[in-house]
Amino acid sequence: MAQSETSHLVVFTTFADLGDAKRVVGQLVEKGLIACGTLVPGATSMYRWQGEIQEEAETLAILKTDGRCWSQLEETIREIHPYDVPEIVALPISLGSAPYLDWITQETATGGEG
Repeated sequence: MAQSETSHLVVFTTFADLGDAKRVVGQLVEKGLIACGTLVPGATSMYRWQGEIQEEAETLAILKTDGRCWSQLEETIREIHPYDVPEIVALPISLGSAPYLDWITQETATGGEG
């Protein structure tokens, strides 16, 4: 997925519990790969896994980042996430408050450098 240097993303991932979500999202903020992670406990996910329908309580993490961090962010989530196949879905931010988007860019200024 190619991203321009100025694009911003909202990235979704889920966790089995709030503790794992806090641990992973904290590391992503510390590494400068995201500016912010909003944790939403109490989500219910329904999906098919290994041929069986599953229903699980999860914590949704909504991550805000700069597009230049995408590759390193995806790789890092895969490395430290407890799921075998974690949800890692990115959506572009097409409109947003300029000061907020500038803050995202500032907070992730070194995160996409690997």
